[in-house]
Amino acid sequence: MLLRYNYVMPIPRQTVAIFIALLLLVAGTSGCLPTIADRHLNRALTPPPYEAEPEAERLHEGLFIADLHADSMLWSRNPLKRYGYGHVDLPRLQDADVELQVFSVVTKVPYGVDLDENAGDSDMITLLTVLQGRPFRTWSSLLERALYQGEKLNAAVRGSAGALKLVTTQRDLEELLSARRRGEPVIGALLALEGAHALEGELVHLDRLYDQGYRMVGLTHHFDNAVAGSAQGLEKGGLTEFGRDIIQRAQERGMLIDLAHASPRAIDDVLAMATKPVIVSHTGVRGTCDTVRNLSDHHVQGIAATGGVIGIGLFELAVCGDEIEDTVKAMRYAAELVGVEHIALGSDFDGATATFVDVTGLVLLTQAMLGSGFSRQEIAAILGGNVLRVLRQTLPEA
Repeated sequence: MLLRYNYVMPIPRQTVAIFIALLLLVAGTSGCLPTIADRHLNRALTPPPYEAEPEAERLHEGLFIADLHADSMLWSRNPLKRYGYGHVDLPRLQDADVELQVFSVVTKVPYGVDLDENAGDSDMITLLTVLQGRPFRTWSSLLERALYQGEKLNAAVRGSAGALKLVTTQRDLEELLSARRRGEPVIGALLALEGAHALEGELVHLDRLYDQGYRMVGLTHHFDNAVAGSAQGLEKGGLTEFGRDIIQRAQERGMLIDLAHASPRAIDDVLAMATKPVIVSHTGVRGTCDTVRNLSDHHVQGIAATGGVIGIGLFELAVCGDEIEDTVKAMRYAAELVGVEHIALGSDFDGATATFVDVTGLVLLTQAMLGSGFSRQEIAAILGGNVLRVLRQTLPEA
């Protein structure tokens, strides 16, 4: 069970100097704390190496694999270097035969996150940001945190000698596919925002993130914000007027709308005005795991009606289990409800949560799907084909 605290820890700008001094004192004596947290939080319940049956290995190697959610840019690891902890880096993505990884950007998380309801007046990402030695501008600005993490991914792309490609347009996507068909081990990367509170109430900031390469916008995270209510917020309200402006602007520019963590009322409001497919990047379904965080049958059907996809997670809170077969069970339930063409993978890798495997263990998901009776064509659709279709329908052409 997640712990809740009855106190809050606001970080107003006028006291930031004192706060910084205290944090620097802690950092000077405990500089390894972020790495310790990374190792502890981003575990694989079944650690590598992974070995699958030959049939699953052969099928997996031939798939277009896309994962809709990894929070890797939050941590101090170099995306281009192989690590023995955490879930995702470029070498492991290549080992896993992943072709497209969505990198989501976290900017704020309340202290003592609760599954059911949270206030938004505290933030433990501030502490992590300072202890990792990130630029001063990121210490008190959520927008600057988003811009910094976006630049971190862009820098990795530039330093990868072509092995990592930022996907911002349909043309980028087709170039990625062509390179893979030629046998080049290039990985596509798509930037996503987890929680529009990082826009700091300004529509123009969405354009700044777009210009940096962001192509997916998650409305909320664990708390209500100025855009919409969260499934785990206090009020759990619908879209605000500012939120409606965000939806309209994002769809006009070719940015995907991500309903992960959104309240039921907010989901209803988005579905009522959506003109393009919407997604849920990492979730479960209430039909197999009945929590406020997960989607009702009604919302699964509504998202499918837009032509969108639902990314099923590889973590316990999404599927009410601790085995990869629990993810497959949720995928099966949702597929029987709305069709295989609306189901995808949304791992929540590097999301400060233990996942069943790290990215190199996705072959075990392929194996479990084969064992559950999914056909090869259905597995190909769920593990990447459906995401590919939605990106072709949503991203700007060039």
